[in-house]
Parts: sequence; C-alpha cells; structure tokens
Amino acid sequence: MSDVTPPAYDRVEEIRKLLHEAAETHHIVYRIVDGDDPDWASWYADWLINLSELPDLLGAKPVRSALVYELVGLDREYTETKPPEPWEIFYARRLLQHFGPAEG
Repeated sequence: MSDVTPPAYDRVEEIRKLLHEAAETHHIVYRIVDGDDPDWASWYADWLINLSELPDLLGAKPVRSALVYELVGLDREYTETKPPEPWEIFYARRLLQHFGPAEG
C-alpha cells in the first residue's frame, strides 16, 4: 500500500470489500454447518487483522479483542435498527470512524 492515505470514502469502499470477502470466506470455511458459527466475530477479527489489508486502511492494527467487541456491537445495532444500507457499508463506515485516522 502507498504512503498516501486514500480519502475516507475510498477507505469505506475498500473496507466494505474486505468485509464482503471475509463473509464469503467464512461461509466457505463453515460450509458444513451452512455458515453457522456462534463465535463468528472472533473469526472475522482474526481474518481481518492478520489476512487482509484492514490495518493498512485503518492506519493501525486494531487490538483483536477491541475489533471483536465492535463487530458484535455493530451486528446488534444493525439488527435492531435495520438501516437501509447493506451491512458491509454500515460496518465499514463505523469501523473506520472507530479505528481509523482522524480526518481533518
């Protein structure tokens, strides 16, 4: 990745793509149980931190437990509020707000 941090919109889109890829990969790994994994947030956090470009997009490597906590909270909030946007965009925007570099 270059030394130039992409604009926030670009980073949201790139994080959205990573979340989509994580979801597809998770479903493949857990195919025998049709994607059912009660500890899904731990799997996602590990994959996102260690096997994707998420740390580069956020400008720092999140602490795994903090990312798990945020993912669980985002899942709960998304389920309760039912926003009109796809979950990947909702999560991407919020993860960038929480873990990303300060804009400005």
